[in-house]
Amino acid sequence: MLLLLGLLAGCICLAALWLCWCFHRGLHCAIPRVPSPSRLRVGFLHPDFGIGGAENLIVNAAVALQQRGAVVTVFTAHHDLSHCFEETRGDGPLANHVRVHGDWLPRTVLGKLYALCAVLRILFVTLCVALRYADELDVFVVDQVSISIPFLRLLGKPVLFYGHFPDKLLSIRSNSLWKRAYRVPLDHLEEITTNCADLIVVNSKFTRSVFQGAFPMLKERELGILYPPVDVTALETAAKSTVERDSRLFVSLNRFERKKNVALAIKGVAELRHMLPPDGFQRVKLIVAGGYDPLNVENREHLRELQDEVAKHDLAEHVEFRTSVSNAMKLELLRTAQAILYTPSREHFGIVPVEAMTCGTPVVAVRSGGPLESIADGETGFLCEPEAKAFAEAMAKLCGPSNRDTVAEMGEKGRQRARKLFSMETFGDTLLALVKQVLSGEKAA
Repeated sequence: MLLLLGLLAGCICLAALWLCWCFHRGLHCAIPRVPSPSRLRVGFLHPDFGIGGAENLIVNAAVALQQRGAVVTVFTAHHDLSHCFEETRGDGPLANHVRVHGDWLPRTVLGKLYALCAVLRILFVTLCVALRYADELDVFVVDQVSISIPFLRLLGKPVLFYGHFPDKLLSIRSNSLWKRAYRVPLDHLEEITTNCADLIVVNSKFTRSVFQGAFPMLKERELGILYPPVDVTALETAAKSTVERDSRLFVSLNRFERKKNVALAIKGVAELRHMLPPDGFQRVKLIVAGGYDPLNVENREHLRELQDEVAKHDLAEHVEFRTSVSNAMKLELLRTAQAILYTPSREHFGIVPVEAMTCGTPVVAVRSGGPLESIADGETGFLCEPEAKAFAEAMAKLCGPSNRDTVAEMGEKGRQRARKLFSMETFGDTLLALVKQVLSGEKAA
């Protein structure tokens, strides 16, 4: 028995040493640069393929490259057909191009160690890619969890990293010595593995400054900007169909997560009650809609917290919750709302304001992060301090039939801005050029 235990321990040590060698080698190895093949083969690595903003970006990126002749494959540790984007199931363009490995691995340990479990899950995905798919791909696009980058580079494949926001800053900080000790190696690994990517692009100028501030290694790197897109043509076509806008309807579209600060929208409605005459406020309604995963503890808890906030302000007749809305319902809300309320602070980019502008709907958003780049204050919406009174004042400028012309004028300016800066065509052409650049090592003209 002791001999077997000794052999097992020796095997584990050898495996750990081999893993460390592969990691170190992948950090520093040179990638052979080759001309772009006639048909690119691109692999995406994404941890959990759900319905959040990061997943929407990966879906749009994969479809955009597919439409430009590339063969794309998305590798992930989780893909639930009942909780995913329509493009990835049924007859969707990516339905047959998603490969799931490691869904049996835990997402947490007793509700803790989420980041460590995410690292282990994506490492298992990376191992499966190395063993089964490496010869079928020319280049990789990695986002969110960067630990896979050196191992992919060891395969001789260049890697483009797309940065949404540093996980180092997304994690909840604590004074606990254990939590700090837990995060130190994870944060260091995130920095060195992100830095070893052959090309790094991020979703906004704001995010670029955040990455370079969080990771000193990146201060001297050139980080490109690739704004997340919306399907401007499809949304504009749908928006042209006859639909009546509800002049007293406000909509919040976000995942049910505390960092999205949806309670601010509810508090804004409560404050608006003091700014409008009783008969004017009577028909005001806020619909709180967005991504909701019943398996996600925070989603369940936060929905209850928001419901308690509604009860606290006696707004039951004015606030409605809709979880996991379909694309069709989302489009209906974007088109019929008098304005979209976008409440996160320091949001990396935020695709909802762009979708709203494309549909001709003004946006009231917090004056920080991505909305500073997507929204033209006073022209396509209003940028406010993250306070209920400030939101209510902006809502009052848009609420009711008397402000219909203002909403229409802002809506038209929003359409023009979205078409110019955030279309799928602009995004797809830029992304293809970046992928070719990371493969050949030559910057596109």
